[in-house]
Amino acid sequence: MAAVNLILIPSPLTARASGVFTPSQISISSTSLLQRRRSCSPLVSLAAYKVSIEHEGETKVFDVEEDESILEKALEEGLDVPCDCMLGVCMTCPAKLISGSVDQSQGMLSDDVIEKGYTLLCVSNPVSDCVIRTIPEEELLSLQLVTSND
Repeated sequence: MAAVNLILIPSPLTARASGVFTPSQISISSTSLLQRRRSCSPLVSLAAYKVSIEHEGETKVFDVEEDESILEKALEEGLDVPCDCMLGVCMTCPAKLISGSVDQSQGMLSDDVIEKGYTLLCVSNPVSDCVIRTIPEEELLSLQLVTSND
């Protein structure tokens, strides 16, 4: 049986001052909010950037919108990139930014490590076209630990 989403909308012309409505004063719509949202055209167009990721000898190129994480899009595109927390804390999705730039302000990497071109894919949103190479987790962990002790 198909699920039907009901949205109850009081008719403004027949609303009572008491705030109580009778069944004849209520309109019923079977259009879900998600369907309505999808049918609306966006007011602002988001920028999308070309992102090239080299992972285990395979290179994939795809468009990533500026509000989308690179990891999210890579997984959607079928790249089997390791990940865990999706919050920029566990350091399971490390990468080296070869060219371009990303916003990773939601991540936990030290400034020194970021300046060396490292990033966590789960909290990296492109701000330009990018070329990225995934790296072993140990490479980033050793750098992060060294810089956090300085």
